[in-house]
Amino acid sequence: MSKTILIVDDSASVRSVVGIALKGAGYTVIAACDGKDALSKLTGQKIHLIVSDVNMPNMDGITFVKEVKKLPNYKFTPVCMLTTEAEQSKMQEGKAAGAKAWIVKPFQPPKLLDVVSKLIA
Repeated sequence: MSKTILIVDDSASVRSVVGIALKGAGYTVIAACDGKDALSKLTGQKIHLIVSDVNMPNMDGITFVKEVKKLPNYKFTPVCMLTTEAEQSKMQEGKAAGAKAWIVKPFQPPKLLDVVSKLIA
């Protein structure tokens, strides 16, 4: 059975590129356009990893991570932030919220897959 990854990004093109890379590596992908949409898709099924943007409408990535960590089924689910944000303060905020990894866009799919394989080994 393949592992399931939730992608959260307001950019359809980023969701597509990340989805293609992950599906190509054998993962099952669920996509959401922002934090609120992503929370609505966390319905109890096993999610092995969440890859989330930081800057999104409705609910940003940091708030989304904090909300995920409140959910019993998902509080131990690893989260990787995939964002244009490269400031140390933003990374610290993400880490404090519960993010385990931080990839700055633009990114190379092999780098993403390397991080993904480490987080859900």
